[in-house]
Amino acid sequence: MTRTNELKKLETIYQENKSNIVLLYGRRGCGCESVLDEFTTGKDYLYYRSRQCSDNKQLKYLNDQMASAYDKKMESESFDECFKNFKSKDGSKLVFIIDEAQFAIKKNNDLLSSLVSLKNRKLYPGKIMIIIASSSIVWSENTFAEFAGNSINEIDETIKLENHSFLDIVRAFPNYTVAQCVSTYGIIGGVSDYLDRWNGKKSIKANVCENILSPTGFLYSEAEGYISSELRELSCYNTILGSIAAGNEKLNDLFEDTGYSRAKISVYMKNLAAFDVIDKVVSFETGGWDNTKKGIYRIVEPYTNFWFTFVYPHLSELISHTPEAFYDKFIAPSLDEYLQNYFVDVCREYLHLLNMVGQLPIKLVKIGTWLGKEGTIDVIGQSTNRENVVGICNWTEKTMGYETYEKLLDSMKQARITANTIFLFSATKFDNKLVELSKENKSVVLVDMTEL
Repeated sequence: MTRTNELKKLETIYQENKSNIVLLYGRRGCGCESVLDEFTTGKDYLYYRSRQCSDNKQLKYLNDQMASAYDKKMESESFDECFKNFKSKDGSKLVFIIDEAQFAIKKNNDLLSSLVSLKNRKLYPGKIMIIIASSSIVWSENTFAEFAGNSINEIDETIKLENHSFLDIVRAFPNYTVAQCVSTYGIIGGVSDYLDRWNGKKSIKANVCENILSPTGFLYSEAEGYISSELRELSCYNTILGSIAAGNEKLNDLFEDTGYSRAKISVYMKNLAAFDVIDKVVSFETGGWDNTKKGIYRIVEPYTNFWFTFVYPHLSELISHTPEAFYDKFIAPSLDEYLQNYFVDVCREYLHLLNMVGQLPIKLVKIGTWLGKEGTIDVIGQSTNRENVVGICNWTEKTMGYETYEKLLDSMKQARITANTIFLFSATKFDNKLVELSKENKSVVLVDMTEL
């Protein structure tokens, strides 16, 4: 999937009449290599992929890469000396990419300071664009800044390759219905590599069976593999994630279910949050704070959530059942209930897009969810002067009924808010009473799957 916005950013930086350093990062599978490949097409560049090895070996491999590129023998004894061998083949701005930089740029070596010297033309006289690329979110957002010190000011631009949006998924699978796109979004999320290997000409069940439930599927071991790529003590993280997926969303619930101390759980939660796997969901602030749930934990990485919800609790059965039988028994009965939260995400994205193009009666400055003790407002958006639009989302019921609208009104009373516009989102249809209400009251807007 093409990342047009990120490519435009990189191209704009490249066109600047000076040298630059860019930090480009995203989670494993975000498609960083494809972005770099497309960006460097037609440009004079050198690509180096770092290894997990000693500094001396790293320098040797970098020397070998440059020697191969320039057809010249090199035996540099430092990164400074190595970078003095750079040359532009056609006089244009040179692009130097150091990929998986978390393995090479360390606190106790000189590589970063050498890159800064390279940018400032102390080692190479021409203009150069240095791209520090990484698939480690933790390193890119925390570790790198910690040991970079003042050198962090030399980074001209930081670009994070975020997961693709629901709209991107709709565009990527033109043969799918909106409902199938929501299902895909809730199962594998917006990870580039996952989406590139998902077959949009096959059913959701066929894709899950082939890619997730089959031992040869590319996602079969991915959930735990992704966690263990940066975090140790996999058994502890699996225990916590399995507990959250089972419905234990509060710290005290996790304490009682896992047997871990609250302090230990908090540390693991902080690590998982830094890794973009979980998040502490805090309710949208309104006047009804006393009726609101205090923060709850949720797995926000969709595929990790899917695996720990449906597969991890039944690993023995995964071995003893065929993928199709496993899907029918352990996934199909609860899949719609699971997808409800992702449908809410889709509706929130829809509201955000309407806001961007000025199609709402008020300009929203924040959008979220109100989590009540006895009810929920799935989507709530607010303007600077605290005017609101709200929405409720139906994925599971065959028909959205008038009673759902009444429940929303009750939740609004608990939250102590009013709304300029009420959106009723349904994956199915609306009952006649709601249809008549929307005709009589223009502040009540019905949105079905075709509009989404």
